[in-house]
Amino acid sequence: MSDIKTILVVDDEPKIVEVVEAYLKKEGFNVLTAEDGEKALKLFKNAVIHLVVLDLMLPKISGEEICNRIRSTSDVPIIMLTAKSEEDDKIEGLAIGADDYLTKPFSARELVGRIKALIRRSYRDSSPLADYLIFNSGDLEVDINKMKVKKDSQYVNLTTNEFKILVALLTNPGQIFSREQLVERAFGLDYEGFDRTIDSHIKNIRQKIEDNHKEPKYIITVYGMGYKFVG
Repeated sequence: MSDIKTILVVDDEPKIVEVVEAYLKKEGFNVLTAEDGEKALKLFKNAVIHLVVLDLMLPKISGEEICNRIRSTSDVPIIMLTAKSEEDDKIEGLAIGADDYLTKPFSARELVGRIKALIRRSYRDSSPLADYLIFNSGDLEVDINKMKVKKDSQYVNLTTNEFKILVALLTNPGQIFSREQLVERAFGLDYEGFDRTIDSHIKNIRQKIEDNHKEPKYIITVYGMGYKFVG
């Protein structure tokens, strides 16, 4: 993989795109831009994209729909941009697959800082605790090196953040993690999100790896304390 990362910026406000593009190029990133949803999806299909900056209010195809389509095939990091500032809106955005969330108006420097932090977390080189983990006679398989997960011998698509949370839990089986501890273990001390997003990520993971996400057998809620992995 090339050291130069490509960022796709999707926004229908030319001034925002111009400023963000200038800041990113100054930091050494390659930048592709799209002013509507159709162009964004075409660029994503035809280019190697390492991170997407995605506005929600877009012509032709909404940001939510773009996020859903990208997540159906890729775990590329996504930062959402929106004028909505309510916490429930942020939770909803993260629940459909975004990795971070920034409310307009925003500082271009802050956005670039978040992009660099997310790139660093998503593509950093690290030695895994194990190469390949198998649970319940092959019901669940996790390849940490390749960031791949199988459920009943079928690959499931976890986002980058979901995978990091799952690995943090399953490499410490039986240990109870609070939301704050999971944030630190999965994302590091420089993570700028908020703890409640862990609940949304856990819900998504359960829907993908559990036989019945309402009665989980792998990721267990310990009420008043946090979450633990059993299996």
